[in-house]
Amino acid sequence: MRNRPTAGRARLALALSVLLGGGALTALPAQAAPAAPAAPAAPAAPAAPAADGLTVQYRTSASGATADQTEPWFKVRNTGSSTVQLSQVKIRYYFKADSPNASYRFACSWAVRGCAAVTGTFGTLANPTATADRYLEIGFTSAAGTLAPGADTGDLQLRFYQSNWQPLRQSDDYSFGGGQTSYATWDKVTAQLAGATVWGTAPEGNDPTDPTDPTDPPGGGQTLFDDFDYSSHTDPAIAAHGWSVRSNSGGPGVPGATWDPSKVTFVSAGGNSVMNLETSTAGTGASTTQTEVLTKSVKFKDGTYAARVKFADTPKSGPDGDHLVQTFFTINDLKAPMADDYAEYDFEYLPNGGWGEPSNILYTTSWETYNPDPWQAVNQHSEQRSSYAGWHDLVVTIDAGAITYYVDGQPFGTHDAQYLPERPMSINFNQWLIDLNGQTSTTPRSYDQQVDYVLHVKDQVLTPAEVAAKVAGYRAAGTGFVDEVPAA
Repeated sequence: MRNRPTAGRARLALALSVLLGGGALTALPAQAAPAAPAAPAAPAAPAAPAADGLTVQYRTSASGATADQTEPWFKVRNTGSSTVQLSQVKIRYYFKADSPNASYRFACSWAVRGCAAVTGTFGTLANPTATADRYLEIGFTSAAGTLAPGADTGDLQLRFYQSNWQPLRQSDDYSFGGGQTSYATWDKVTAQLAGATVWGTAPEGNDPTDPTDPTDPPGGGQTLFDDFDYSSHTDPAIAAHGWSVRSNSGGPGVPGATWDPSKVTFVSAGGNSVMNLETSTAGTGASTTQTEVLTKSVKFKDGTYAARVKFADTPKSGPDGDHLVQTFFTINDLKAPMADDYAEYDFEYLPNGGWGEPSNILYTTSWETYNPDPWQAVNQHSEQRSSYAGWHDLVVTIDAGAITYYVDGQPFGTHDAQYLPERPMSINFNQWLIDLNGQTSTTPRSYDQQVDYVLHVKDQVLTPAEVAAKVAGYRAAGTGFVDEVPAA
């Protein structure tokens, strides 16, 4: 969570655009919910398509044995007799990593269906071969729509590159075709429809639908749950349960403000103990106190995050109008300006506007990276200009394909796979002031944000209804706290 200047919400991607020679990883607003990235021989002719089938055409836009980035372009055609939901389609491009520790980044340069509807994630093959030990899996969000019989997707102009921007070798990649500079069917990529492989041949022993060992336990499922049943900010159970109540100085917020642990209290609401974060000011930096509670462990990554949070449109005392930010978010540290392994996922409510907004607005934001000075940002956000005063169920899920935000059980925004986290994060709540421009009075005023519970389920995507059921189950069993999530 950082200070953002007024122009911060323009979502600049300048630095990354320069790095990519203008081929944009542009951070565009996602759609908000309504309100209430030796050459093989020519392939053999593919088998006749099945009744429900797909073919994939491929060409390369970077045909050298080595290149700054691999550029596989695709068209997917529906060769079946019924309409296909593109959200059920997955394409895999197989390649050999340049080193065991190499990491890669995906980007979409252009797509007929829109880059925002195209996802790209990387995986490791269970049975490496001489030409493949990794794959890039291309998928589609529901925004990509459907594919009628006989229709194709049009161009998918994709690319990927090493995270350290070192040249990569393509000539030993299973799916690469240096001579394929025009679209043609290509069976060295695979396509799945609703989980079944309907096109192409994977490297030996790596069919996407090869069964796994049925005795292997499902991944993830370890849970953090806290009902915030504590006596005060000095309760030793808070630290014992892995929380830190912030007292150190620094941003975000008004210069000169302090972070006051004593303003984090625990009160009863609706029969439950809730955590109350109080932020106050008398119109100066020295008089401003802000509040934050965060996990000491940085160990949370993919899976489901949820909290029930009460936002406030008005102060509990004093004049209204301050540019306040009330939050629930996950974050890790920025190791260097524009570092590509940074991650942050925010719910931010501004009851009185700020960052150029005139009135109340709720943001959800997925961060790739940023540069604090001069300010540059690479992120994707959704927003709703409406009052969110009162209690709200906030859920964000992070899986291999996307980041999805929900408010009160309804989808609020879905953000692209390029914003997925590379490193674990902490879980945070804070309440702070952007500036003192919204209200210039020197009369003291204070604002409250409350938190009923927090839940994280590692490596599993839960629906909002499943979140509610899981929380209800803990409460029915009298379980106020559990932390099964292993250290990162």
